[in-house]
Amino acid sequence: MTVMEKIDALRKERGWSVNNLAMEAMLTQSTLNNLYTRGAEPKLSTLRAICGAFGITLAEFFSDEMEEDELIRRVRALSPSQKEALLHLLREM
Repeated sequence: MTVMEKIDALRKERGWSVNNLAMEAMLTQSTLNNLYTRGAEPKLSTLRAICGAFGITLAEFFSDEMEEDELIRRVRALSPSQKEALLHLLREM
């Protein structure tokens, strides 16, 4: 999977348009449109902004373990009380 394919998959997973991603990443829509049109790899600063919008790190973005990425994203989305309950459950296992 290319960098742009992964960005596109993460964007679609959230139900975001290219414009939504641009707003969340604080990038111009033309910046993202150019990446999609050219199929070019984004600059590191652009990729950092995109990862920030998705709530993931660059390391998570480049991880080959998609299941781990999904798990991390889901845990981050939990409320503090849900995180504590999950931790309690894991300790009991």
